[in-house]
Amino acid sequence: MVRLGRLVAVLGVAAMALTELSTGAAAGTQAQTLATVRIPRAVMANGQALAAGSYAVRLLTDPVTPVVGQSAEGSHWVEFVQGGQARGRELATVLAGEAIAAVVQGTRPASGSAKVELLKGGDYLRVWINRAGTHYLIHLAVAPAF
Repeated sequence: MVRLGRLVAVLGVAAMALTELSTGAAAGTQAQTLATVRIPRAVMANGQALAAGSYAVRLLTDPVTPVVGQSAEGSHWVEFVQGGQARGRELATVLAGEAIAAVVQGTRPASGSAKVELLKGGDYLRVWINRAGTHYLIHLAVAPAF
């Protein structure tokens, strides 16, 4: 009986660990969805190809080492999810309040919405998400045509 009890306890702990790994909780990747966006062409996100299509953009909790002169809140990892699967991830620049005016010109997306635009020269696609006055700027390299 004691051995059976110990076996059940060990299996329970193993099952919890596997659940955490599959949901990302153990790896620090629990995420909240920022927006759903439509990417109009193939792009590269952190070296991974993303096909054109609709993606949920989720904010990850993975730590980012800030560059010199940038606060720890200045960048966050985001992932692009399609069909329940993470297809790629990229760093997002995070700007709060009116700090966005010093960095980006043009019409801002309304709070709770997103805007996807091809930047001058056609080499980058910008995903701009406004979440309650916090702006997330994600720059994706346009994938080369083969």
